[in-house]
Amino acid sequence: MFDKPYGWTSFDLVGKVRNFLCRELKIKKLKVGHAGTLDPLATGLMILCTGASTRQVDTFQAQEKEYTATLKLGAITPSYDRETEESQWFPVEHIDEQLFFTVLNGFLGEQEQIPPVFSAVKINGKRAYEHARAGKEPDIKAKKVVISSLQLISFRLPEVEISITCSKGTYIRALARDIGTKLGSGAYLTGLRRTRSGNFCVKEAMSFDEFRQLFPSEENT
Repeated sequence: MFDKPYGWTSFDLVGKVRNFLCRELKIKKLKVGHAGTLDPLATGLMILCTGASTRQVDTFQAQEKEYTATLKLGAITPSYDRETEESQWFPVEHIDEQLFFTVLNGFLGEQEQIPPVFSAVKINGKRAYEHARAGKEPDIKAKKVVISSLQLISFRLPEVEISITCSKGTYIRALARDIGTKLGSGAYLTGLRRTRSGNFCVKEAMSFDEFRQLFPSEENT
């Protein structure tokens, strides 16, 4: 279990772990897979499997996930996070804590969610973000997700912090977008951290540097 740092892609972490292990174990190839992508601007728990254990990736990936997310209300970006600049602005004067709480509870249970255009969803053999970066508007189909828990942690306009427990495949950026729409405003993610996946918790995860220190070679000290 790893605590993915801010700015790394999921493939960055997989690649660094694979290359490090191949060098330390003096082997040419090693299968390494992860059980659930995190966006580059997100941090937190990633489960990595190596060798024969990569067969368990789908099992781990299917488990329920838990996140803490910070949303900025009153604006949106094309990617629904800080990867792109704010592109539209909306009023927030009508939003109070009670309205936000009511809207939040409306997203509990099974939902039809449309993934963001800046996502890895495949459309006609290409990722959605490839279409979006080419200036095209891909037709993305809604999919069913389940949100089993939503809690308000802090409410300080224009930012709010929430915790989310949800099924595999839930896009928290899309949830932020939809919350903003239901509020009669806009919203996007300014922070996201995965804290749990199934029975695995980020408190028990290690950083990549801590992982390197498990191998007492001179290069790692």
